[in-house]
Amino acid sequence: MARNINSCKQCRRAGEKLFLKGERCLGPKCAFTRRSFAPGMHGNARQRRLSDYGVQLRAKQKAKLIYGLLEKQFRRYIGLAQKADNTGFALLRLLETRLDNIVYRTGMASSHAEARQLVTHGHVKVNGVKSSIPSYQCRAGDKIELEKGHEVKEKPTSEMPGWLTSDGKTATVGELSSRDQIDTNLNEQLIIEFYTR
Repeated sequence: MARNINSCKQCRRAGEKLFLKGERCLGPKCAFTRRSFAPGMHGNARQRRLSDYGVQLRAKQKAKLIYGLLEKQFRRYIGLAQKADNTGFALLRLLETRLDNIVYRTGMASSHAEARQLVTHGHVKVNGVKSSIPSYQCRAGDKIELEKGHEVKEKPTSEMPGWLTSDGKTATVGELSSRDQIDTNLNEQLIIEFYTR
């Protein structure tokens, strides 16, 4: 699996904190806090206006970075979302109900990368059965818990979404029925436009 080793540069390129490194993004060592301009030799210079294609590409790259996906995986989600009536919401619902994302959103891990590692190493159970597939699509009513010996961390970035409930040790997935329930600053319409050009 490919790794994103320059995640601080990716935040600087996007022009906002993407919280790719968990707790480090909240402290004074965050690269975006110290240097909020784009990376590279000409990063501090005045930026040129992006074309429509550039804006759509940046939106797609931002979504891929936030959820930790490669292009092939992301295209598969686009194909599944295009079969639904509301393509943008269907895409976000597919991304949000991934097992590694739910582990991150409930505070069991401090970043998406850490959540993916917990799942891959078999430390997460879904409905009492060990699961090691980060892309597993959780359904309403699924119960997710960490194995014994792993503590639940506090979620560093924001509050837990309303469609998830947690008692500290286990999390229950609720019904994800509207765009308002998804707390993300992605513009899904730009992503869909990028793939339908």
